[in-house]
Amino acid sequence: MNLEEVLNYRRSVRAYDKEKPMDPERVKHCLELATLAPNSSNMQLWEFYHITEPKLLAEVSRACLDQKAASTASQIVVFVVRRDLYKKHARFVLDFERENIRRNSPKERQDKRIKDRELYYGKLMPFVYARFFGVLGLFRKLLANTISIFRPMMLEVSENDVRVVAHKSCALAAQTFMIAMANEGYDTCPLEGLDSRRLKKALKLPHGAEINMAIPCGIRDGNKGIWGERCRLPFEDVYRRV
Repeated sequence: MNLEEVLNYRRSVRAYDKEKPMDPERVKHCLELATLAPNSSNMQLWEFYHITEPKLLAEVSRACLDQKAASTASQIVVFVVRRDLYKKHARFVLDFERENIRRNSPKERQDKRIKDRELYYGKLMPFVYARFFGVLGLFRKLLANTISIFRPMMLEVSENDVRVVAHKSCALAAQTFMIAMANEGYDTCPLEGLDSRRLKKALKLPHGAEINMAIPCGIRDGNKGIWGERCRLPFEDVYRRV
């Protein structure tokens, strides 16, 4: 399929044919492709939990309110946001960028570019992602609003703003995964209606982890899992050329 065919094929499928097996290695490859999704500052604050073991599938389905998409799924992938790993990820990206610049940048520009990355990933990212009961976010907000009086400045820097950014990045990975799955002829259904506390417990996630969404996977059971024709607002209602 070409891209347009893949996008038209992808639907939120809510019932799967359990007699049609899925290759977990192909699903894993789709998750590898999901890591290519764009994300804020390349921090990659995500984890993907690929569930195939029947007992855990049942636990996860229960945490997903036993919706039919979850209870009939052959496999389930849970997308998790890990803001608590910001220091580790910032160090990883900084180490990569130092070598990347040395390999690919003109020698006369390398020192400045490395210093820029050290400032960005060594100081700015830890400052932006740091949390302390909302106090640091409030300070960042006041600082950003003051700077914006004199020049353009990103204003969404509170702790809740940064949380939204991390979840948006994870959702981009989830969408990339679903498109890759559709290209394989596999079906998915993103679920946000779930019991996040039970799901975290089932997956033994640490306190700092947050559930972004669960995505049941399978092969559609005829037309049973698709609720008729796709509903979309008229394009003219959402398109603005300015």
